[in-house]
Amino acid sequence: MSARETFHIEILGLDPDPVLSRVSVRVEDLAAAEERALRLFARARAPQRGGAPAEAVRVIDGAGREVFFRSRFDDGA
Repeated sequence: MSARETFHIEILGLDPDPVLSRVSVRVEDLAAAEERALRLFARARAPQRGGAPAEAVRVIDGAGREVFFRSRFDDGA
């Protein structure tokens, strides 16, 4: 059985309440967490989605450190 890590993915909007949604995932490594985060971010930016627009996504590791960040202004977002 391989080790899995817990990461927290946050979809961010504009201030003053930047966190629109938060999901915890258990995956094999950071690359898998980044892939999942980008899929969630793309879904949150879909034109048919209601609510506040998603501006960025970040991944936080189990120790509470931000290990990945992508905004709508970055390439490929």
